[in-house]
Amino acid sequence: QVQLVESGGGLVQAGASLRLSCSASGRTFSMGWFSQAPGKERELVAAISRSGGSTYYRDSVKGRYTISRDKVKNTVYLRMNSLIPEDTAVYYCAAEAVLQVFRGSIVPDYWGQGTQVTVSS
Repeated sequence: QVQLVESGGGLVQAGASLRLSCSASGRTFSMGWFSQAPGKERELVAAISRSGGSTYYRDSVKGRYTISRDKVKNTVYLRMNSLIPEDTAVYYCAAEAVLQVFRGSIVPDYWGQGTQVTVSS
């Protein structure tokens, strides 16, 4: 079983930036970040293929968020710029355990514990 450990959440003001990190204890393939706001379903925010050559972003974060991965460190990052209060949510790292064609989404086999991001106005 692969463990995903997230870090980097926090409380910031609107317009600020944060970088989330997710370290995997074992081999993973496509990875992504999901967010879940209070009373809402968990939704995919961004995803990245195993090679890092393909990415996906939810429309509401395009141009503000950047997903990347360091294969040597087995870590995926989510850089979040120009944060707005609507970005407030628990952010979960997720990963696939098998190699699949990257089609802009992932079906997670592993989940992190979640990290809270709160953006004040």
